[in-house]
Amino acid sequence: MVRKIADLTFMKKHLPIFIILAVSLLIGILTLGDYGDSWDDLSLRKYAAKSLETYGTWFTRGEAQITTKDLGSYGPSYVMAVALISQDDPDIRHLLYFATFLAGVWAFYMLSLRWLSQPAALGATLLYLTQPLLWGHAFFNPKDTPFLSFFLLSIHFGFKLFDKEPQPIQNTDRKAALLAALWLVSVFSLFLLTDTFHSAIVNMVHAAQAGETNIISLAASDIQTAAPEIYIQKYFILFLRARAAFFLLSTFYFLFSTRIIHHSSFIIPALILGFTSSLRILGPFAGLIVAYYALRTKGRQALPTLTVYAIVAVITMYLTWPYLWPDPLGNFIDSLKTMSLYPWTGHVLFNGSEYTSTSLPYTYLPMLFGIQLTEPVWVLTLIGVVVSIVGLKEKRNLIELTVLWFILPVAGFIILRSALYDNFRQVLFILPPIFWMAGVAFEKIKRPVLQFALIAIIILPGIVDGIRLHPYEYIYYNRFIGGVDGAQGRFELDYWGASYREAAEYVNSIAPANAVVWIEGPSHLFELYAREDLKLFSDHEIERADHYDFVIALVRNNMDQRSYPDAEIIHRIMRGNAVLTVIKKP
Repeated sequence: MVRKIADLTFMKKHLPIFIILAVSLLIGILTLGDYGDSWDDLSLRKYAAKSLETYGTWFTRGEAQITTKDLGSYGPSYVMAVALISQDDPDIRHLLYFATFLAGVWAFYMLSLRWLSQPAALGATLLYLTQPLLWGHAFFNPKDTPFLSFFLLSIHFGFKLFDKEPQPIQNTDRKAALLAALWLVSVFSLFLLTDTFHSAIVNMVHAAQAGETNIISLAASDIQTAAPEIYIQKYFILFLRARAAFFLLSTFYFLFSTRIIHHSSFIIPALILGFTSSLRILGPFAGLIVAYYALRTKGRQALPTLTVYAIVAVITMYLTWPYLWPDPLGNFIDSLKTMSLYPWTGHVLFNGSEYTSTSLPYTYLPMLFGIQLTEPVWVLTLIGVVVSIVGLKEKRNLIELTVLWFILPVAGFIILRSALYDNFRQVLFILPPIFWMAGVAFEKIKRPVLQFALIAIIILPGIVDGIRLHPYEYIYYNRFIGGVDGAQGRFELDYWGASYREAAEYVNSIAPANAVVWIEGPSHLFELYAREDLKLFSDHEIERADHYDFVIALVRNNMDQRSYPDAEIIHRIMRGNAVLTVIKKP
């Protein structure tokens, strides 16, 4: 009864955010069919399928045949979950992506309440939610906006964990400490040294075949006549199953003997952090922010809980990332190296010039931040920063978080020349503190009527421009450079080929039966929505047709100029005066 009353009180208190989320979800459902897929979606779906298959092959044949070429360096947790639910339906995928984004909006709001009054928190949340850049990515980005949302969820639940005084390890005697040490050493050794155990099995099998006496030769009477691969696989699978049994039994014994199981408030935060870390390699950064908060607020008392929190998160990451299974530590380090210097070989269009992804000018991130968020954002953020510094005592925690979550990462990306492309979609997860600082500015207006009037005014540009650009909100540029018209030819626009859905629908409506179509660039984005009778050709196939009835070409990378340059353009997909895709008739 008490819990029901508490739940009702919570719902009543936070009714505005639930209304905002419900309205947003309704809008998303009604507009779902307008959004195309992203360029990377197909490769990630293939990676998800291969990762899911590994759950069968690993425990039956001891095989985890995933390499960096299969995108193994990316964490697959989220794309696997989407694949299981969506069953490869593009609109269901888009709905799941958008629902994940809204879950992040909820986490953003709950975190806002830590530093802002409720009206200011709502204002900051609405400003965040109505950014065309984020709203557009939310429907078809399978990586960056989901990571942004799970990063926010990890921080929210991690902070909640340390708001109380959790004491997960009640027995602090030597026996409990010894059990913890033995469990850590044994379990982590078994997992981290997987490749070493496999090599040892290989060596023993070959030695037994050569006539040496060891445990293999004693157990296998036909070792000298059977193919060595049979016994290598057989004993490696036996090792995997024995390790799984030992892990489960020892973990439950450890949890019960140290009474951790009775203080399970860390489980959900740790599972979310582990899932986030298996979504992208930068996920553990959320854990560092949580650890900073825990140590700052609880001091050394937080260390036992942090230890268990980290262990459960690491286990979750391992279990949801099959690429790590053969060599957990080595493959994780390789993933970290690969993703920190991602070998993207394309060119980045920035301010009218082209650069490689690792030789961008130092102004790249600052300028894109300035022109891809709505005009009120930075005005309010600067006001919020000044107000916070003046009232340092009151907003000190928010300033520290902004430095840790936004300023230091930005400085690191710039100084280290991190590989960036497709504008700054890879670093969307560092944006939230900007909007919380903007929320500080709302608090300086004390009259509620004026406060809500200001909120309505500042979210208006995002809503208006989002409607104008729909369903390509993600190509948004603000009026500081003249919107998308001013960005044409200077900055990236439809870099993910989302307009190929509209192109397919247009061709579907005018093409005669069995028409032949040439598709430049990401042909799979067109194929997904094309009529079944259309005969489609692209660079990805060897065959070529004698003639083409239609040619489809993105404007990105001047594909429209390279592909059949003399053909008549019969249709342009545009927003404002900016052309995204052209349809030609040779």
